Amino acid sequence: MRCSEVKTGRCPKGGAQRYFLLGFVAGILLVLLTYLVSQQFSISSQYVVITPARRITDKQKVNNAPEETKKSTVVCNTEGSFSESCEADGDVRVHGTSLSVSILPTRSRSSERREWRIRAHARKSVDNIKKVTVKQLPDPAAAPPCTVTYTAVPAILFAIGGHSGRNYWHDFADVLGLCVLFVGYEFVDLDSDAHHVRCFPHVTVGIRIDKEFTIVPELSPAVRLSREQPGKRPRLLLIHRGHYRRLVNEQEIARAAEAAGFDAVVTELRGDTAVGEQARVVNSFDALLGVHGAGLTNAAFLPPGGVLIQVVPYGKMEFIARAEFSDPATDMGLKYLDYSVSVEESTLLEMLGPEHPVIKDPDSVHRSGWAMIDEYYLRKQDVRINVTRFAPTLAMALDHLLRRRQQ
Repeated sequence: MRCSEVKTGRCPKGGAQRYFLLGFVAGILLVLLTYLVSQQFSISSQYVVITPARRITDKQKVNNAPEETKKSTVVCNTEGSFSESCEADGDVRVHGTSLSVSILPTRSRSSERREWRIRAHARKSVDNIKKVTVKQLPDPAAAPPCTVTYTAVPAILFAIGGHSGRNYWHDFADVLGLCVLFVGYEFVDLDSDAHHVRCFPHVTVGIRIDKEFTIVPELSPAVRLSREQPGKRPRLLLIHRGHYRRLVNEQEIARAAEAAGFDAVVTELRGDTAVGEQARVVNSFDALLGVHGAGLTNAAFLPPGGVLIQVVPYGKMEFIARAEFSDPATDMGLKYLDYSVSVEESTLLEMLGPEHPVIKDPDSVHRSGWAMIDEYYLRKQDVRINVTRFAPTLAMALDHLLRRRQQ
């Protein structure tokens, strides 16, 4: 999640390697993907694929960049809330070995040299991603000659890594959301591209994000999962958590959902399950219910008009919980509801006692920093929901679904 609850042991299968990936699509878009993954992540080399593109290779002895059709410019933004990026036009050269992007002057020489260090990841705050050096050079002779030239194909260069591979929410928010946009585009491993300097008329370094985990349906590929005809009662999936932030009385909650009018099922949604398989399971339900955590990421697979119910742990966690799931769910066309756990419903009360600052003064815990928030409110807390207090939330979810069926 945004403040980095990271759970190990959820990495994709494969050797621990570092990848710089580059993808091509003739005449439309080139996705220049730097797979900047630290040694602790496991990434499979199956992601490294090349498709033909409109290019000239070094076999044809190309030493010049594409013909200059406009002035060479570079504009960088390092002040974004989440990410930083550069837009470079003109004669732009990408060297994978040095992880650099060079912009050459349109005239034979220019007196100005400028340089930026860009962390080309969705989150500029991650510290295990190498930065890309973006250089505006005063002298064309200072740049390495092109070995591969793309005359009409732009590039996007961005990094994958950070918390992805260790946290299911980050896999989607930082990586898969971008990959959805690039369906059909294929990639090249820049890390093993040592003998090439790839030249483009335009390169975007970094991906700008302005909101957390947002999938805009009209901008996503039209992929529909087949669903059975809905039964008389809407179906609710209650996420089972095997570790911290467990619902201690999940069977009681399931019975309360049944009494409210749902067909309720308790299921563990594992991060190591194949995405397609998990998508089909979640898509067969009308509502998803769970405690704040990466498992709620699966709301992306709910059918349009479905309901996400987030149980927010005790400790003034509403801001974090809503930032990561409320707006994203709404943007996906879902009905979002949350239920804030009272101190009486938290196992922290029994564990620490009513006078402990974690119980008595959550604001002081927040002022102390993320480590304390993470330790107590996310990792040491389980929840025992008062089903009577929870009943109105279930009723709102059911009412929404039944009204949609009548439309």
